[in-house]
Amino acid sequence: MCVRRFRTQNQTAVPDSRFLTLTMDKFLNDMEREKPIRFTSQQLRIATDNFTHLLGSGGFGAVYKGVFPNGTIVAVKVLYGNSNKTIEQQFMAEVSTLGRIHHFNLVRLYGFCFERYMIALVYEYMNNGSLDKFLFRENGVLGFAKLHEIALGTARGIAYLHEECQQRIIHYDIKPGNILLDADFAPKVADFGLAKLCNRENTHITMTGGRGTPGYAAPELWMPFPITHKCDVYSFGMLLFEIVGRRRNLDDSLPESQEWFPRRVWKKFECGEMGDLMIVCGIEENDREMAERMFKVALLCVHERPQLRPLMSVVVKMLEGALEIPTPSIPFQFMMAGIPCPVLPGNATQTSSFTDTDSSQIPYSVSVPETPIMRRYEIEIASA
Repeated sequence: MCVRRFRTQNQTAVPDSRFLTLTMDKFLNDMEREKPIRFTSQQLRIATDNFTHLLGSGGFGAVYKGVFPNGTIVAVKVLYGNSNKTIEQQFMAEVSTLGRIHHFNLVRLYGFCFERYMIALVYEYMNNGSLDKFLFRENGVLGFAKLHEIALGTARGIAYLHEECQQRIIHYDIKPGNILLDADFAPKVADFGLAKLCNRENTHITMTGGRGTPGYAAPELWMPFPITHKCDVYSFGMLLFEIVGRRRNLDDSLPESQEWFPRRVWKKFECGEMGDLMIVCGIEENDREMAERMFKVALLCVHERPQLRPLMSVVVKMLEGALEIPTPSIPFQFMMAGIPCPVLPGNATQTSSFTDTDSSQIPYSVSVPETPIMRRYEIEIASA
């Protein structure tokens, strides 16, 4: 009787051991798939059919399409460079960042290969490739509402890197070629070869050389100035100009007054001629309010002073329309000398600044009163 009672109690208290094993096996397998997998070069050769389907190439490597036995389509990036040190630096930067984070607007790293004759990274496959193809070579394919969604999704991905990861991650190379689009044209930030992890306690980062792509890289990356995460904000602002304008920021084929698009946007904004700019950019009437909002956010992001650029979480709220956008001030004063334009009365002369806890205040003229919303989202106005 005692033995029978013991067995009955055990049967009611403990779940079926076979069911437990199957459940745990599935759980552990799922958890294992969440981490980057180490592949062999032979596995990648089989998956890519000996690297026959080239998707693209750049300064750090070539990307090939591949298919694993379970049907998962991947993009395999084979790294090469001028030195083993360069390859190793990019490899470690990519694995150390993407290997520990997950976000809908960041490309996923499935795994890697690190062997004597092959160093490669395996990513999720993005059906529609990079954003630059649709901005500069296939105009008209994407409507303005979809472009706004792409800009907003990209901002969310960068905000996650800056403000939600355990260690802040600075990308250093935000540009259209590094924004990939999935089958539904949802954007995912990619190419973390220049990325750097930093503790939140560190206000500034020491750099040993210039980073980023000219035209998108913040001025402080090429000058002997302290580096912060605000360099990504500047790059996003330059990207935003190209998304709204659907043209490259620098176009030598245009007249000098139109050659550099951000300067042209500022001149039109300062002179109150945004309507003319909308017509030139082919923006329809029902999209003009959204476009003007994006232009103003871009002008705020590319300010020459990093302390006056907004946080990326604030950029997200402004693009969503959930936060009032302060009137931008002249963003690149050092490049605008000698450009006459009448100053409009009222709001056009108002200026403001954005700071966060990592930035010091810089004196700045202002005539805009502070609001509770601005205080809530760390948007501060410096005294004159």
